[in-house]
Amino acid sequence: MPQTLFFIVLLTLVTGVGGLALGGGLATLFKRESPQATSLLLSFTAGLMLCIVSFDMVPEAMEATDSVYLPPIFLIAGFAITFLLNCWIDKSAHHADDSNPHHCACGHHDLHTAGIVLAAAVALHNMPVGMAVGTTVAAEGISYASILAAVTIGLHNIPEGMSIAIPLLHDGSKARAAIAVAALSGLPTVAGALIGYFIGSHTPLALAVIMSIAGGAMLYVVFFELLPEAYRQWRSKWTILATVLGFALGILLIFSHGHGHAH
Repeated sequence: MPQTLFFIVLLTLVTGVGGLALGGGLATLFKRESPQATSLLLSFTAGLMLCIVSFDMVPEAMEATDSVYLPPIFLIAGFAITFLLNCWIDKSAHHADDSNPHHCACGHHDLHTAGIVLAAAVALHNMPVGMAVGTTVAAEGISYASILAAVTIGLHNIPEGMSIAIPLLHDGSKARAAIAVAALSGLPTVAGALIGYFIGSHTPLALAVIMSIAGGAMLYVVFFELLPEAYRQWRSKWTILATVLGFALGILLIFSHGHGHAH
């Protein structure tokens, strides 16, 4: 048990906190995002994440319960919870802007606010996403599958770390402070992974429920955040190809190591 907990904490610190810190560090080097590179990374990560949900998390949840209806229901529930959480974040952010009498669309204060609000949003949605790592460890222990899930989250965190740090840097924040804000928003990934592990280890039914919810949260990230943002950054067919390549690589990684639930 202590070894498994140490593995979960270390893995999510490296990929969750580390991925966001890396993104913040890249932002300090380039000072601005490359729309094409960001779009391709987002699309590729979306494909990889979609593959993990489809061929690893959902099949694992289906195997953990005798009910064929339970995983799809909680998959939708996880999607809906994450959707409502993000709606609440957006509403709070807009309310804060409206209540500011000195609000200016291009002011430096707004850049700082944008960076902080985005950091809070990333922190909140990283908790259910982190649950994916914890539930995978609960189902399969310290394994290649859990590392793959965490690495995917780390890839997805790199552009998010950049998007947090860039407005803070343009507002005049020091590089260290911008990277620290980006990195701290990854801490809920660790908490989410531990919650997913403890609940998932309790009973097979709990594992099916929590893994389905985490899968739904990841689907929200794919379809409401990664792909729309990738298309906004660069409207090109190459972004679609990057998604397909990410999905194909996911299949290769999952099944080439003897891991997979296809029968």
